[in-house]
Amino acid sequence: MPGRELEFWFDFASTYSYVSARRIDSLASPSGIRIRWMPFLLGPVFASQGWDTSPFNVYPAKGRYMWRDVERLCARHAIEFQRPEVFPQFALLATRVATAGAAEPWLPSFCMWIFHAEYGRGRDITGPEVVTEALERLGLDAAEWMSRAQSPEIKQMLKDRVAQAQDRGIFGAPTFITADGEMFWGDDRLEQAIEWQLKHR
Repeated sequence: MPGRELEFWFDFASTYSYVSARRIDSLASPSGIRIRWMPFLLGPVFASQGWDTSPFNVYPAKGRYMWRDVERLCARHAIEFQRPEVFPQFALLATRVATAGAAEPWLPSFCMWIFHAEYGRGRDITGPEVVTEALERLGLDAAEWMSRAQSPEIKQMLKDRVAQAQDRGIFGAPTFITADGEMFWGDDRLEQAIEWQLKHR
């Protein structure tokens, strides 16, 4: 039911999206809220604001705070955390695969696997190795899905999703959009987004 659906917009590069990805199902499922996983790329959004990298790199003090904050959050929620060497990681391939699997039941598990590889184990997710491993661990034909992800149709679908994010005023991740169009930004607004959804569905 549309009234029970909460959109979860995220970029695999986003640290706070990792925290939300690990928390969202346990918070939403008991209330019967269905999560619609919406992977997209923040790069074009940041570029429109004049940034060529994450604002956590543009503003070092903010970046130092973010890393410590994410460490605290992960410890609080018993989430594994290991800072990757490179930040942010431009996970184009993983995002295209997730876009190709938009209607597939394995999408949340795939996204969780990629997130955990990156921020739970500190791995590089920009190349095909981790993406292939994730697909194979889920019992999927990795070659088939990697091929679909590189098709013109999927490439355009991802471009359209980025444009949709910008049209809807999304400026960061994670962003949650309720069935009635209310927008909440940041992991610290996840509970509020779910509460709003329950009251207004």
